[in-house]
Amino acid sequence: MNPDSGELPAHVREQVDSDVAEILADAGCSGWLHATTIGSPQISHSYDADAPVVLASVYKLAVLISLCRSADRRDIDLAASITVDPTQWAQGPTGLAALRDPVTLSRRDLATSMMTVSDNVAADVLLDEIGLDRVRDDLLDLGLRNTRIVGGVAELHERLQRETGTSTVAEAFAALADPDDDTAISAYDAAYSSSSTPRDCTTLLTSVWTDRAASSEMCAFIRDTMRRQVFTSRLASGFPFRRVTVAGKTGTLVAIRNEIGVIEFPGELPVAVAVFSMSARSDPALPHVDRAIGEAARTVVTELRVPEE
Repeated sequence: MNPDSGELPAHVREQVDSDVAEILADAGCSGWLHATTIGSPQISHSYDADAPVVLASVYKLAVLISLCRSADRRDIDLAASITVDPTQWAQGPTGLAALRDPVTLSRRDLATSMMTVSDNVAADVLLDEIGLDRVRDDLLDLGLRNTRIVGGVAELHERLQRETGTSTVAEAFAALADPDDDTAISAYDAAYSSSSTPRDCTTLLTSVWTDRAASSEMCAFIRDTMRRQVFTSRLASGFPFRRVTVAGKTGTLVAIRNEIGVIEFPGELPVAVAVFSMSARSDPALPHVDRAIGEAARTVVTELRVPEE
């Protein structure tokens, strides 16, 4: 029996799967996808949705949820300020990771930077404060049995340098992007990295949109933050329509390109969608794969659109 509560008619499922397979093949990548309406009726579609996938920066949503749950318990004050020296944390091109001098800001603003521009420093600072065990416990409490967080960005970068035999993060990523370098790395393997399944990811999104992930106030903060993500080349590229909102979180690790999010059409049930991909190429920029993520999402979401009752 299909574990989804409801599914599309068989002939529609077959056509959608054929279309998605063609989109991914044209982009030169493999892909995994799950989408579901949030509300009633709950209708879902699976494209190998229970396969283990590497999260990359998608894991930051789990960190944000644990941060908000800690705030609900009054273990952490989101308004309290913290001074961060970016040079002591993970590297990255955005947010505090792109800075060189200490910065003082609130934990709430750290969380905003982590989600809107995928700030690696903010993510590692917050994960260090919350602790891996708390994040893992929160995921289990929300019913995510196939999701595992093994560390933050600094841990990943250290592993990449070790496995590529390089001395800097930049050298490690250059080695991964080199088509003549066939070094096997554990970061591409869901068994050794922070990982999940597309179905687990839409379960997590649904818990945020139904105020089950944390308090209603904190869930509203998470939703608002995800709606303000600056990256629009993936999921959002598939929905360039007025009044349509895409709330998402991307994840990128050279050949791995992902995004999970919620598509909100006015007067309709929101649709949670998770798209994960692995490209045959390891170029630093893969715009055709980014577009394929949006196109595949639109192909599925179009069939799941239903009015709110």
